[in-house]
Amino acid sequence: MTSSLRQGRERWRWALQAVIGALLFNGLAAGQPTTQITLEQAIDLALKNSPAIWGSRTQVEQNKAQEITANLRPNPVLLWDTQFLPFFSPGGFSTDNLSQTSQFDLGIGYTFEIGRKRQARLLAAQAQTDVTTAQVADNERALKFNVAQQFIAALLAKSNLEFATQNLKGFQDTVRINEDRLKAGDISKNDFLKIRVQLLQFETDVSAARLAKVQALFSLRQLMGYQSVPHGYDISGNLEFHEIKSDEADLEARALQERPDFRAARLGVNAAQSQLTLAKANGKQDLNVSFNYSHAAGTSSGSFFFSLPLPVFNRNQGEITRSRFAISQANFAAQGAEEGVLTDVRNAYEAAKNSEQIVTLYRSGYLDQAMESRDIAEFAYRQGSATLLDFLDAERSYRTTQLAYRQSLAGYMLALEQLRQAVGTRDLP
Repeated sequence: MTSSLRQGRERWRWALQAVIGALLFNGLAAGQPTTQITLEQAIDLALKNSPAIWGSRTQVEQNKAQEITANLRPNPVLLWDTQFLPFFSPGGFSTDNLSQTSQFDLGIGYTFEIGRKRQARLLAAQAQTDVTTAQVADNERALKFNVAQQFIAALLAKSNLEFATQNLKGFQDTVRINEDRLKAGDISKNDFLKIRVQLLQFETDVSAARLAKVQALFSLRQLMGYQSVPHGYDISGNLEFHEIKSDEADLEARALQERPDFRAARLGVNAAQSQLTLAKANGKQDLNVSFNYSHAAGTSSGSFFFSLPLPVFNRNQGEITRSRFAISQANFAAQGAEEGVLTDVRNAYEAAKNSEQIVTLYRSGYLDQAMESRDIAEFAYRQGSATLLDFLDAERSYRTTQLAYRQSLAGYMLALEQLRQAVGTRDLP
């Protein structure tokens, strides 16, 4: 009696699941289509909506504003004075008396920069803008990799969810078949209960895979910008295998052309050299010229004044020496950056090749063999020529192999993204 009630409840539960699934499917079909985001779209959205990227881009604009400041000329100086006013003899404030006894001076002065200081300041500011622009591009490179990494994690979670759902459906069919066999007396109740309990593992896999996908999509949405995609968006794409076509030497040569951090290091050498040029220009003394109009004792006159500091002690020697050492430092930094780029490419290339070999091993026949082993064990168990443990072990081996293959495929795709980051471009053969 108890067994019949339990079986009746199971049938009602399966029927209820089928009805709920149909309602959900019809509701989704009648509603708005789910927004599908590709990897390239995700990267574009991240670049458009990342506060960190926008913040770094303002540094370029700040440097351009400093270029304006560096290119400004000195302001002229207006000079005037009045002397010998009869403040203590108020009766002396008459036109004739002021013209004969007081003195009035009006002049204008200007500093002529010697040594092309303004041009040197502008070149130094422009060189710094170039360095900052390359640094911003490097920040964008890092963001692209972060987005790709999170996107691949979402693809893996999506693939695992599809596989877990498929496995759950298949094993539910197995449970129903063995329930019929139990009724017919082909298997023992103990074997049926073992199969029935094993269903819990498949249901747990579905729940865990669904949670992993939801969390991966939320993390990806944070990188793209919460307002840029709707709440119920999904990703478009699958775990795929694409063989590497380029060799290591070509990738290294291209990395030295594309990597923005290496470009920033090389531009840093130019910036250091421009600072040395500016330091030498600042060592030149400026010429101050002014013209004064004077009216004294009824006579008007004009005067020219010239002022040029003598570079006896201060010729900006310290800054010139420091700038020379800064050039050496920039050269060493560029050399270290080049070695770092080559090391990154070699490590990423070897990691990608290693992951490629692992994926190739799975695709060479192990996946088919695991599926065939499971099918044979299931058929043999149904025919009574294999034990339940053999069947469950083959099912577990197939599931483990499939999950490991998907993990290896995701690892290979991530290795390719690391290679793209190391080279500095997403356009790889």
